[in-house]
Order: sequence, then C-alpha cells, then structure tokens
Amino acid sequence: MIVLNVLLYYLVIIPISLLPFPILYGLSDFLYILFYYVIGYRKKIVFQNISNSFPEKSEKERIEICKKFYRHFCDLVVESLKTFTISEKEVLKRVVCKNPEGVNKYFEQGRSVIIAGGHYNNWEIFAVAVDALIKHKTVGIYTPLSNKYFDEKMRSTRSKYGLFMISTKKVKRYLDNNKNVPTATIFGFDQSPSNPKSAYWMTFLNQDTGMQFGAEKFAKEYNIPVVYGRINKEKRGHYSFEFYDVTDTPKETANGFITESINRHLEKDIRALPQYWLWTHRRWKHKRPEGK
Repeated sequence: MIVLNVLLYYLVIIPISLLPFPILYGLSDFLYILFYYVIGYRKKIVFQNISNSFPEKSEKERIEICKKFYRHFCDLVVESLKTFTISEKEVLKRVVCKNPEGVNKYFEQGRSVIIAGGHYNNWEIFAVAVDALIKHKTVGIYTPLSNKYFDEKMRSTRSKYGLFMISTKKVKRYLDNNKNVPTATIFGFDQSPSNPKSAYWMTFLNQDTGMQFGAEKFAKEYNIPVVYGRINKEKRGHYSFEFYDVTDTPKETANGFITESINRHLEKDIRALPQYWLWTHRRWKHKRPEGK
C-alpha cells in the first residue's frame, strides 16, 4: 500500500501540482464536465441539500446553483492540489487579509483568539496563507486521515508556511500547555457532529441541524475571544478573508450564543453566494434527537 501511495503522490499529484494555473483551470473545466455531466459525482446529495436549503427557489434556480457549485468545486480540487508545491510568494499574491486588525488587536493585548470558519470558498489556501498575514501563532485543528501517508503529506502542506496542525484529540492539552502564548486557533465548525445527542441543535438553512460545539466549549473554558472568519472569492484563483467579532467575553455569553452567532454568519454568506459552500457533504444525515 505504501508503494502505491508514493507512486500516486510523486507520479500524479506532484506533476499536476507543478502545472501553471492556466493549465490547472483548463483541467478544472474538464473535471466540471466529468463530475457534473458524466459521473454525476454526489449529484443527488448536492441537489437534495440545495433543494432543502432553498425551498423558495424554483427548480431552474436550484439547478443553476448546482452547476455553479460544481464549477467552483472543480476549481477547489485543482487549487488544493496546487498547495502541495505553491511558493509562499505565490500564495501571498493570491490571498489577502482585508482587516488583520480584527485579530491583531487581541495579540497586542496578549490574548489568544479563536477563528471560527466554515467550508466556504477555499479553506485550503487560507490555511497555507493565514500565518503570514496575522501576528498570532496560528493553530489548525484537523481530523487525522486514515491513510497515514497522505495524512502526513496533508499536514506538512498546510503547515509549511507557519500554521501548526493539531489533531482534534490533542486540542485541550495544547491549549493547557500554551496559555501564555497568543495563538489563533482555527475551528472548522460546519461538519456534521459525530454524536447528535451531544450536538447543539438549531434551524440552519431551513432545516433542523446539529452543530458542533467545540469552538464555544473551548472559548468559554479558556475565556478566548471568538471571531468569524469569512473567505471571499475575488476572482478565479484569488481570495481574500476578513474577520467579524463574535465576542471578547465568552464566559459571559449565554449557552449557545457563540454557536448560533458563527452559524448565522455562515448562513448569511451561503444565502448570498450559495455556490461557494461544500454541498457534497451529508450535512443533514442526523435527525434531531427527542428532547433536544
């Protein structure tokens, strides 16, 4: 298995990653035809998710969102492959931060911060760029891949320009050991929770939705300010991100306030430009447990 992994990485992934962007986007256009019209990759899930989220839209409008999503999704595939070999100079030409003061103000106070973000636009290139664009030491939380070879490659790619990657099971230990170091910990909060009974439930995109509670839990336990991180697609291959305050006094907030707030930010972004969210995941596979 390890030999196949090595061959795939060095004979397929790296050669594709080294291609210039114009050729990569030609590949993306081909993948769009393949994924949408030929294979129909997760097409049923995507269209069902969009239909349930936008019941007020016509079928024609939903199909248009679906097509735009697949075009963006294929761009995301080739851009993610590009991160394996992209230089820091090239990254910083393609990713800018509109308001670094949104988190740097906490650095000046000697405080850590939690950056809460969803799978909206290109979170992979954001991960590669973010450490160079703000003052905090950035920490990315991730779920380890079952394939150990590609788990290591993924971690080394995301962290090559400063981001420190840490698995979900080691977050508490890391925060305990680094209380005096101003860190910016990035929480991706829009995955389906593993245990629906322990999730926070709310209405999101017109549906009962179980929310991960990790960002709020750690914010309150360590009294860490929370900001919402929005990623914008300026044009093909170029992104910006900006920060929006959620709270700088998390211990004083009511239960669920932080979780509700970050998800309302994300919901607003999705409603404005729905094609940029990751519709391929089975976000609503759990039903609200009785009493939640």
